[in-house]
Amino acid sequence: MFVLLISIVIGLFVAMLFLNVYFRVRVLRTYRKLVENRVEFGAAHLFNREKMEEEILPLYPHMRKEIEAFTSHMRYSIRMATVLIALITLFGAILMYFRE
Repeated sequence: MFVLLISIVIGLFVAMLFLNVYFRVRVLRTYRKLVENRVEFGAAHLFNREKMEEEILPLYPHMRKEIEAFTSHMRYSIRMATVLIALITLFGAILMYFRE
């Protein structure tokens, strides 16, 4: 049981690292396009879709696809990291309980 739990925690950690690298590459590609076109917005716009549509998208209608891709990748990355961190913490707590 202990070995299985350690394997699961290690697997989740590797998955988190892979996801981090994968999304970092995707986010940086999109971010580079946004920077080249001087698109600027804050974190409040990133997490509030209505605010983004009202304030930012009308200013940069030609970059709508890239802006939406960037915000989508960022939200998904944060969500996946949160789930993986919670799972690693849970399995770590179980390992502490079942320590030999």
